[in-house]
Amino acid sequence: MSHPAPASAATSSPRPADALQPGGPTAAELLDFVQRAAADKELIASLPRDPEGRTWLRLDGPRGSEAWLIGWPPGTGTGWHDHAESLGAFATAEGQLTEHSLAVRLPASGWKTLELNDGVDRVRHLGAGRARAFGQHHVHEVLNESSTVHAVSVHAYYPPLPLMRRFSRSGAVLRLEQVERPEDWQ
Repeated sequence: MSHPAPASAATSSPRPADALQPGGPTAAELLDFVQRAAADKELIASLPRDPEGRTWLRLDGPRGSEAWLIGWPPGTGTGWHDHAESLGAFATAEGQLTEHSLAVRLPASGWKTLELNDGVDRVRHLGAGRARAFGQHHVHEVLNESSTVHAVSVHAYYPPLPLMRRFSRSGAVLRLEQVERPEDWQ
């Protein structure tokens, strides 16, 4: 299989986050891409690994999507966040990742603190070879809970991420802490 080539150093301006662009990949196509990329041993081996912090390589995703190859040292995670109006998918290539997510759509704006209802929490364990897709406004955190094993995953989003909202959580209370734009993580 030919693996996705790392993206060029040039960055494009983000697309408006108000709607999915016609002709872009579906969630199923993103899922297929991340599964194929995660199975590509040569691509996975190309990722530099740091025992202290996450590492990543930008990839060319299908039909204008944004994609990343990410390394997760033991005990690392993302914290609670969403991907705004983007669809997404991720696949674990090595190790195991745990995803905590909320089965509720949050308001797109106009709030700083929300109290969550009972029963909205979901947990998934994705070992090597497992993948999942998600829709717009998906709130989650992804963790490598292992104390010894490095994990590697492939992620894809469409449209390319216009922003990410970061949250803190204390019990049933979710608080918006920060809004990141592409220039913050490029």
